[in-house]
Amino acid sequence: MKNRNKNINIPNGLSVLRIILIAPFVYYFMHNKLLQAAVVLIVSGLTDMFDGIIARKFNQSTELGQMLDPLSDKLTQGAVAICLAIEEPVLIPLLGIFVLKEAVMVIAACFLIKKNKRPGGSKWYGKVATTLFYVSFAVIVAMKGIWKIQDLTVTIVLLSITAAFMIYAFVQYFKMYLSILHSNDPKDAMNLDELMDKKSTRK
Repeated sequence: MKNRNKNINIPNGLSVLRIILIAPFVYYFMHNKLLQAAVVLIVSGLTDMFDGIIARKFNQSTELGQMLDPLSDKLTQGAVAICLAIEEPVLIPLLGIFVLKEAVMVIAACFLIKKNKRPGGSKWYGKVATTLFYVSFAVIVAMKGIWKIQDLTVTIVLLSITAAFMIYAFVQYFKMYLSILHSNDPKDAMNLDELMDKKSTRK
């Protein structure tokens, strides 16, 4: 029993939960159940906050977790951005910025893995960008779904600030990727075959 408990990784589970929560969020949003959609997104945001705290406090940071955490963030943000763009077509340019940023980051991470380099985990600027994303969405949903206020100017300002910080986070992550690519530090190296062998041995 003790060995089984040691294999339970809560942060990884929370990252998977965030991915699962995308489906009910999209369902509620597309059926104009904005309050329920906001609640689902708040729960998703809380799991994003707690998985990092738990990983650090209980030393449960893993290679898989470092990949799952940003992946779940990207998928959640993508779902929210697409839903908002469908609701407000004027936001499509912001969606384009988001898609371009995430596509480049995914390609860069895959390139590093191919070069046997560790992509690196989430950083504070990435977390801030994610938090701004959730806050902006919560305010927009509250205005429209709860207070019955539709102010396109406020919506554009909030999402523009979020997009600006996302671009800043993208630039910082890209610098980090370049640094890892040219690094000779053993901590930046990763052998995917050895990693898979270790997982097979644990099972």
